[in-house]
Amino acid sequence: MACLLYPISLVFRGLSAVRRAAYRHGVLHTCRLSVPVVVVGNITVGGSGKTPLVVHLARALKGKGRRPGVITRGYRGSATHSLQVPVAGAPEIFGDEALLLARSCECPVFVGRDRAAAGRALLAAHPECDVILADDGLQHYRLARDVELVVFDSRGLWNGWCLPAGPLREPVSRLASVDALILNDAAVLPAPTFGQASFRMTLEGCEFRSLDQMHVQTVAGLAGLKLHAVAGIGAPERFFAHLRAIGIEFAEHAFPDHHWYEPDDLDFGGDAILTTEKDAVKLATLKLSLPVWVLPVTARVSPDLGEFVLEKLNGCPPA
Repeated sequence: MACLLYPISLVFRGLSAVRRAAYRHGVLHTCRLSVPVVVVGNITVGGSGKTPLVVHLARALKGKGRRPGVITRGYRGSATHSLQVPVAGAPEIFGDEALLLARSCECPVFVGRDRAAAGRALLAAHPECDVILADDGLQHYRLARDVELVVFDSRGLWNGWCLPAGPLREPVSRLASVDALILNDAAVLPAPTFGQASFRMTLEGCEFRSLDQMHVQTVAGLAGLKLHAVAGIGAPERFFAHLRAIGIEFAEHAFPDHHWYEPDDLDFGGDAILTTEKDAVKLATLKLSLPVWVLPVTARVSPDLGEFVLEKLNGCPPA
């Protein structure tokens, strides 16, 4: 099937190159915000770990004295214009990832299909912000950027072809112009590489919380129970592997990324459901027969990504 789609892939690749060149040469207008912009994205479809990386970077920059704000599309949300994401917002309006960012980043988060407009709205509401982090904005060329970070997970480049014959949003040559590659978990450097800085990211977490955040559960406390692990993320197997690594036994239930759950989806026999923070945003609105335990994870990045980004920003001309 991939071979049959390859001619269409070449057309997609050509159109992608033309679009990028149009922005680069001023045929299409780019918008530069009044503060530097750091884009976190990937060249492959599907989740690779961008959201936990944005959370890590927001916290790291805050720890170094900067005042970040975050913009994101609000995928699968109904918002049609730029809005600030409240911590207690509705996922059907703002999207699951946007709510997760608002609850975790400890800084203002705005959604908007037009990232440049979302950035302007954020800065108008929060003029104290001095750097913008754009979640999944690598291909959103209307927004000018100062630093580009690309995340890879263990799936790598797959067959290395562009959509629809392969998973690539842009050809591998696009990596030549990014500032750094972030390798999530067992990811390896893609070939070819272009001499960029590379960082290793791991996700850590072994303590569960209830949906209302009021109760804590340990791995030992789950021993001997009949458990169901539920994940509707870009790479559900990554969540399942994490659970096994910390000693949990369970039945796995993978759903499509950003899946909107119905109670029947989770009508299991057993003792409890284990899920991700991203899925918990939507499960909190359902009446379920089993208790749900959420596994918060924290990204650890080595070497110091926050310091790298600050060095890049300090070397940039004024925005």
